[in-house]
Amino acid sequence: MSNEPFFQIEGAHYVPTAAARGPWNPNSLHGRVIAGLLGAEIERLHGSADFIPARLTVDMYRLPDLSPVEVVTRVVRAGNRIKVIDAEFISGGVSAGRATCQLLKRTENPSGNVWKPPSWDVPAPADIAPPTDGRSGMGGMWATRRIEGDFGTVGQKRIWVSEVRDLVAGRALTPFVRVAVSADFTSPFANAGDEGLEFINSDVTLYLHRQPRTEWIGYEVVGHGASDGVAIGECFLYDEDGPIGSASCAALAQRRLAPRG
Repeated sequence: MSNEPFFQIEGAHYVPTAAARGPWNPNSLHGRVIAGLLGAEIERLHGSADFIPARLTVDMYRLPDLSPVEVVTRVVRAGNRIKVIDAEFISGGVSAGRATCQLLKRTENPSGNVWKPPSWDVPAPADIAPPTDGRSGMGGMWATRRIEGDFGTVGQKRIWVSEVRDLVAGRALTPFVRVAVSADFTSPFANAGDEGLEFINSDVTLYLHRQPRTEWIGYEVVGHGASDGVAIGECFLYDEDGPIGSASCAALAQRRLAPRG
């Protein structure tokens, strides 16, 4: 990838680049890089080939600025079949978010059949023309191939999303990091309506029964609800080989403080 990464490494800290800015305030980080970095550090320090990160929950309780970031991890449980790891996102010396990741031992599926939704029968990313309206990926934060629906419409929405830059300079995206940094897309995709996005998510939870095998992640909105300024959203997730899991979020009614420069 030739695009500027979201973070540079300086000693024990991760320093955000301009590419990491979010949509709500030009001097704050995007939620996707918070979730992605927490997931990446958990995998880097505690992951192994015989375990799959089956759940990653990220709480984002403070909007961090572009200060250097430290991620501190803690082992909650390191069993033979289950590991639980906590991580804290510290920006400029202040705690801004945290994550819990549950890693489960790879074994074999039991015999028998279980109901599951119908196959996701959609065009492959290579068969969809890239957008020409200038609205793809917040000015180059990601790449998209729209399948059905759009952010300014009310109705079913489906889309392919792919990363166009590394999360951390010098570290290639792993399959888990690729989907972890993408998971925050759930909120704008599920919670945006005919007047745009007016909810800011306070968390995101990613569930995986397998890691993605391809660079493109498919998002399909399967749920949205809102009352008293509190919203929830959910998407099913796919790669080009089929379903991989789901992502969900909670969000608060919010308007942008300033347009992104």
